[in-house]
Amino acid sequence: MSTETTRDPPRRIAVLISGSGTNLQALIDACNTPRLPHTHIVLVLSNRKAAYGLTRAATADPPIPTAYIGLQPFLRANPGATRAEYDLAVAKEVVKARPDVLVLAGWMHIVSEGFLEVMRGVRALPSSPESERASGGEDADEDGEGELHVTREIPVINIHPALPGQFDGANALERGFEAFQRGEVDKLGVMVHRVVAEVDRGAPLIVRAVEVHKGEDLKNDYEPRMHQTEWEIIVEATKLVLDEVRPIGNR
Repeated sequence: MSTETTRDPPRRIAVLISGSGTNLQALIDACNTPRLPHTHIVLVLSNRKAAYGLTRAATADPPIPTAYIGLQPFLRANPGATRAEYDLAVAKEVVKARPDVLVLAGWMHIVSEGFLEVMRGVRALPSSPESERASGGEDADEDGEGELHVTREIPVINIHPALPGQFDGANALERGFEAFQRGEVDKLGVMVHRVVAEVDRGAPLIVRAVEVHKGEDLKNDYEPRMHQTEWEIIVEATKLVLDEVRPIGNR
């Protein structure tokens, strides 16, 4: 590693999860290896309190900061709050962590356009916690009106267990497998794509086919192959985006 690279701060990843966190584990294992050099995870946020991914983060070496913001608890704690305000509360935690990229690794919420506007830096977050329940951090400046806004876009990427345009939305793995077994499609795969407001319609970063066979079992045969491929490409896509926004040796 060059002296210049050593002096530069590590590249920063934030991760949103909802479940066991196997894709998160792939990122944890890859950090500061040739697969994901000079990089660390600065936040793992879950919308489910019992998500095992939070344990993976807390027991990593070194431990990774975690946060939990559940939709229904948020709405109960903030009478009159909306789903849009919940998204801004999540955006607040992400921006505070100052990531170079945000990875949705099994995040079981559709992110709103307002959330994405914050990540792009075109929507400011009020600095007061009482106002829209949002805030900011480094790469987020406070202006004269007390608002915070991202000054450098935070790319948002998502892993989805289907080929582009094939099975958008929830339960794509199961829907795809069933469609293949019925002869409705002749190939299946997985992608990591940039996140836009339209569900699973952002530009693909990496697309990879996953082997599938007639008559095989979903849980014992196809699903393990799918997950193995996911663990590979989520790391590859994260590195691809980091190399765009924070090439090693550049601030």
